[in-house]
Amino acid sequence: MRMIDIIIKKRDGGKLTYKEFEFIAKGAAKGFIPDYQLSSWLMACFLNGLDEEETSYLTKAMGFCGKRLDLRSIRGLKVDKHSTGGVGDGISLALAPIVASCGVCVPMMSGRGLGHTGGTLDKLESIPNFQTRLSYSHIINQLRKIGVCMFGQTQELAPSDRKLYALRDATGTVESIPLIVASILSKKYAEGIDALVLDVKFGSGAFMKRYNDSKKLATALVKTANSLGIKTIAVLSNMEVPLGRAIGNSIEMEQSIRILKGEKIAWDFEELLYTLCGYMIYLGRKARSVDEGIEMAQKSVKTYRALEKLREMIKWQKGDTRVCDDPKTFLPRAKIVKEIRAFRDGYISKMDAYTIGWASVVLGVGRTKAEDEVDPRAGIWLDKKYGDYVRKGDLIASIYGSDFKKVEEASEMFKKAISIDERRSKRIKLISEIIKL
Repeated sequence: MRMIDIIIKKRDGGKLTYKEFEFIAKGAAKGFIPDYQLSSWLMACFLNGLDEEETSYLTKAMGFCGKRLDLRSIRGLKVDKHSTGGVGDGISLALAPIVASCGVCVPMMSGRGLGHTGGTLDKLESIPNFQTRLSYSHIINQLRKIGVCMFGQTQELAPSDRKLYALRDATGTVESIPLIVASILSKKYAEGIDALVLDVKFGSGAFMKRYNDSKKLATALVKTANSLGIKTIAVLSNMEVPLGRAIGNSIEMEQSIRILKGEKIAWDFEELLYTLCGYMIYLGRKARSVDEGIEMAQKSVKTYRALEKLREMIKWQKGDTRVCDDPKTFLPRAKIVKEIRAFRDGYISKMDAYTIGWASVVLGVGRTKAEDEVDPRAGIWLDKKYGDYVRKGDLIASIYGSDFKKVEEASEMFKKAISIDERRSKRIKLISEIIKL
């Protein structure tokens, strides 16, 4: 089999076989196909597309090209959740322990932040000493003992995705839906899960801004995952404004712990959190309906079972469990604070997630390049949200950082993301649609 023949076949609109996708995935993982040929093939796929069967073949080939987690020794269905990313989207931090406390096994492989969207691993690692690089034996043992583990992708798991992802970013082929689907699902397929709940976002702070584009992606993800034997649903959620009140790493971890301690912090965060929990518990066959799953999730928080499950996970992964008792004391927080106050009376009519996300990157919350370091202490706390009424001088947000210049720059960006009007704006509908096929 020659790569040049596969490139020409796809260039001319031909349909590739599973064996050809398997050859490409192995070649990308092991390095025997040069980058210039992989780049050429990616562009041919971008221009001519992949049909549903080809997308499934590519996903499976990428999932099988490395080592797979074997979770068969663990009782019950294994259910994961994936978000396409947004601003303030720390849902997984509270969701994983809630769902696990309801009896569902949750192996959650997570990623790091890049650009204006945060990464779950960065947030978890703001807990002092918390470990996300775990061996296969540790992951399986932890899942067997406590039913939840949140970890990073290993070098052996879907290794072709690392190569192809980097090349897509460098060759202008990122926006191809089949390639996005294969990238996301190959890792989930290699993870060995039975079911998956997707949070596919649209709006200013989302990867895909337009609703129709996000719906196409969600539909393709659900179809492909189901074809691979992973029972999947997708929630389409709005990312026009930041989710919750916290944007950052330790600050989002603090928010999630406070929610697990029973605090009512932000209606939008809780609505999405419990909806996703409900679907995961239902797909894990621990509830007879999604509504029953939501009730179970809410009860686990009220009875502090979810908080204790988080404490167990932190202990297993070598972190400081004192954060569960007093997150403000034991999670890091930057010392420099800039308060943003209302410049007039009125309703907050705009709170642009994209601009606020990039303001957090300036603070050091995120990365502009994969190798950048993040500042776990930096972040933004929203004292007011979109739609709230404010009087002149009221505190809208607090900006935390470790560098005076960066705090000032981020503050000016934040101010540009805000509008205050006399009339109240229409309330944003958070969850627009559920895709289940």
